[in-house]
Amino acid sequence: MKQLKPLLFTSALLIAVSFLVPSLLVLPFSKEKTTVELDEQPAKLPPKKTAQPATQPSAEVAVYRTTTKSVEKLPLEEYVVGVVASEMPADFEEEALKAQALTARTYIVNQLVNPENSQVPENANVTDTVLHQVFKNKKELKLQWGKDFEWRLEKIVKAVKATEGKVLTYHNKPITASFFSTSNGYTESAEDYWDKPVPYLKSVESPWDSHSPKFNDQKVISVKEFQQRLNVNIEKSGDVGTITARTPGKKVAAVTIGGKSFTGREVREKLDLKSTDFKWERKGNSIIINTKGYGHGVGMSQYGANGMAKEGKKFDDIVTHYYQGVSISNASQFFDKTVASTQ
Repeated sequence: MKQLKPLLFTSALLIAVSFLVPSLLVLPFSKEKTTVELDEQPAKLPPKKTAQPATQPSAEVAVYRTTTKSVEKLPLEEYVVGVVASEMPADFEEEALKAQALTARTYIVNQLVNPENSQVPENANVTDTVLHQVFKNKKELKLQWGKDFEWRLEKIVKAVKATEGKVLTYHNKPITASFFSTSNGYTESAEDYWDKPVPYLKSVESPWDSHSPKFNDQKVISVKEFQQRLNVNIEKSGDVGTITARTPGKKVAAVTIGGKSFTGREVREKLDLKSTDFKWERKGNSIIINTKGYGHGVGMSQYGANGMAKEGKKFDDIVTHYYQGVSISNASQFFDKTVASTQ
């Protein structure tokens, strides 16, 4: 028995080792395989990218604030919000607001890449008046709108965001995106108001404007004031003038008053009329002047845009109606060119 005990012990030890050795051999390789899989999987995933719109131009606008006589600098898109809020009623249709955002951004991008510094104070790109585009910041809008501030701003920001980084171009250049309040049923060609033809600023029909509260206007001035402003004498002849020509936009192109000839624009500016579609009559010592439309009439009619939007037209339909032959392009390309030209 004593001789058998060592033999049994040795046999038991050999059996235990036979089970243990495979486990010891497999375990290191099992751990190594698991480690490799965990290390490799992240490498197979594409690197994360921060989402940035390709059309977002990196630009800043310096606005001369006429009230404080200071320059306010702000990002381009924030500037566009302030212009749309100041130039178009917030209760207009969203598609009309989008069209206005496009015109506002196009105007300032054109000004930034092709600066015209006449009447612009030093270190500023534009003023905050109708000389360029009317602009108000959020603080000013809050004071103006009061309890309606939140919904109005939200609606305008949404419209600006929908057109973010986009501008109107003609032959790959930003256009002169002129706009006005209300037409007389037709817009005006550029050459008939500014004496300079612009291929995309041609007279088009705008029947929606008849619903504008600014479609008709009447002004009464004395005969004496009428004569002084136009430097004419109608007392002796009793003749209050004759319209001798009209534009394709049905506005007054030329008129003769007291033996003198004037353009429609000259009369509008001298008499401070709402538009160049005017007629008048004399009653006693007064001249009663009736006008149709409000503004110079060139480019996009704001009330026309709103009328189109109410009929279901989208912002691109609106802008391509009022600006003939234009395209909607990325603004970033113009800033890229500006940067490249300075390097």
